[in-house]
Amino acid sequence: MVVTFSPSAEMRDAIRETLEPIALVSYLPELEEHERAGALTSAHAVITWFTGDELNGVAELTLLESVGLVQLLSAGVDRVPFDQLPRSVPVASNAGAYADQMAEHVLAMALALAKRLPQSHAAMARGEFDQQTMNRAIRGSVVGVLGFGGIGQACANLFSALGAHIHALNRSGETNAAVDWIGTLDDLDVVLPTADILVISLPLTRATRGLIGRRELALTKPAAILVNVARAVIVDEDALYEHLCRNPLFSAGIDAWWDEPREHAAFKPRRPFLDLPNVVGSPHNSGLTAGSFAEAARRAAENVARHLRGEPVQHLVDRSDYVALT
Repeated sequence: MVVTFSPSAEMRDAIRETLEPIALVSYLPELEEHERAGALTSAHAVITWFTGDELNGVAELTLLESVGLVQLLSAGVDRVPFDQLPRSVPVASNAGAYADQMAEHVLAMALALAKRLPQSHAAMARGEFDQQTMNRAIRGSVVGVLGFGGIGQACANLFSALGAHIHALNRSGETNAAVDWIGTLDDLDVVLPTADILVISLPLTRATRGLIGRRELALTKPAAILVNVARAVIVDEDALYEHLCRNPLFSAGIDAWWDEPREHAAFKPRRPFLDLPNVVGSPHNSGLTAGSFAEAARRAAENVARHLRGEPVQHLVDRSDYVALT
């Protein structure tokens, strides 16, 4: 069992407690250069971020041909180099690993926008004390959840507790979760005009890239709230910016950005979203809370343990959803 990155002490403990009773775990960065190939070739499973710098390009990716499972730490799969990874290798996402904290973030953004907190704060800073402009209640509103996996369902639970109605979309159009209505992406035009709050928690796939553009935004309610904690390019950047400018009652909570900087580089968005009074932004950190990486490592290790015990693996990826993304 090979881990391709250097985990924190808490992540290492989670992996060790879950896997070391049934597997020998090695950490690729701790191996000598001449040991890496042997470790990858003989591994029964690999846990990885696939950030682009964990493996030495195609040369090491091809060594994974006999690996029984590549398990991601991330829930998103769109950064996996499927064009270089041997086709025989199963890949599993870590879907739902960050769902609870991301749902809290979605709720926080939606509440801030529904209660007009950014606008009220700015007005008071200007010396205005506006008690005439009404804010909005969550109770009785319709929350459209695009993508009803772990994150979407966690969001639905929080909004339902506040008395909202849930209209959800997923791949099958079916769910055992408590919703008021559910459909597939083919029903997007049904959800958009009814949603007071629109939550985007979809994976980025061939089908969802550019899903929300000018036509779709034109179908939304004039005072709708859009919150995106998925991938930025699911929403057309220019279309959203222009819609926010033209429709000041419409608002957006943006956690995933189109031009995110690497490491500690400056954040320089192409469009000045953060200058708009009807936008709340965060630096793609909706899933990052104390202990979140350790919990993600534990869940990833548990899925690897299923594989090693010959049990069904969760969240296996259909490559056809991703191979043409780049």
